[in-house]
Amino acid sequence: MSENTIADFLAGKSDHTRMLFDHFITAYHKIGKIEIHPAKTMIGIANGHKRIAWITQLGKNFIHVVFPFQQPYSDNLCFQKIAQVPGDSKQFNHHFRMYLPEDVNKEVLNFMKLAYKEEK
Repeated sequence: MSENTIADFLAGKSDHTRMLFDHFITAYHKIGKIEIHPAKTMIGIANGHKRIAWITQLGKNFIHVVFPFQQPYSDNLCFQKIAQVPGDSKQFNHHFRMYLPEDVNKEVLNFMKLAYKEEK
């Protein structure tokens, strides 16, 4: 069985979606060193110690990112959904959908930094 690659995920995607992906990854590189781990159904982003985000969907005009936090951060304008992982009382997935480069605004960057630094 062949390993998944970033190219596999981006194949056939719109230029806009590819640009959003590149913008998001570049923004994370500015926060710190990251590793990208393509899996069967998603792309994991790790800080060397743990997965800090997953790109779960590359749509026609968006990318969907999930940040796993140890608590819910309900007071925000950027997450469309926050859900506790069933059977895991210490993980709350925060769902962010990016349509434009400017969606990675100050608030989102703060959550990206928080995910990068949070200990598991």
